[in-house]
Amino acid sequence: MKKLNFKHLFLIFLGNTIYALSVVMFLLPNGLITGGTTGLGIAMAHYFGINLSSFVMVFNVVMFLVGAYVLGKKFALTTLVSTFYYPFILGIFERLPALQNITTDKMLATVCTGVMIGVGIGIVIRAGASTGGMDIPPLVLNKKFGIPVSVSMYAFDFTILILQMLFTSKEDCIYGILLVMIYTLVLDKTLFVGTQRTEVKIVSDKYEEITKMVQEKLDRGVTLLQAETGYLRKGQKMVMTVISNRELVTLKQEIGRIDPQAFIVVGLVNEVRGRGFSLEKEYKKIR
Repeated sequence: MKKLNFKHLFLIFLGNTIYALSVVMFLLPNGLITGGTTGLGIAMAHYFGINLSSFVMVFNVVMFLVGAYVLGKKFALTTLVSTFYYPFILGIFERLPALQNITTDKMLATVCTGVMIGVGIGIVIRAGASTGGMDIPPLVLNKKFGIPVSVSMYAFDFTILILQMLFTSKEDCIYGILLVMIYTLVLDKTLFVGTQRTEVKIVSDKYEEITKMVQEKLDRGVTLLQAETGYLRKGQKMVMTVISNRELVTLKQEIGRIDPQAFIVVGLVNEVRGRGFSLEKEYKKIR
């Protein structure tokens, strides 16, 4: 298991802080509904008058104990910080009037909440941790009964939304659905930010010159793949390289200078790991 160092702890605190701020600044003052532990807490506050941060704390601790028992100590360590820190910081922010009533525009509040929740959860996950709470039941069901995590997660979120829809207007229900969609999309983007790269495949008779150009001008590695043309059945070398998005324009210009007839395929890659990306570059002399 990856060590939980200072950087990871900072990211976990930061992600949970952003999450709590979104709830206090935009979600609660505007009566928005959402999924997850916060959404369940809003429903419990309405039906039983339970304080939101108190419910979240108790629920998180119970889910933490269940997760630790079923999923093991490794999982428990990654959720420990979020389990106690999120309800703690949420309770503090709830007592600060300056953080409330930022806007009364529900659409603006929905967008801001969705973006902040997505970014907050994404930061925590990228730190190798979990936000705990309602993240745990789907994992437990998956381990015990083989139910896909995505299926049970959507089922829980949908159920939690329905609990809140019973005491909110039709308009607020639409805002709630939009909120869940926004933070889901932002979460996906946050998980891949800074890791996306561009994969380029080049088919050209001048593959040797192109290979040399990529290695010397862009300082990127190259892989030569053995290909065969579909029409003439001619054996052909194909150059494959992975570059940053900013280097794509330069690469296309240089390829056009070497071989204007080159066939180029460009694709977006979500993550690249290895030498030159997640590892330091290493140069070796070619004999």
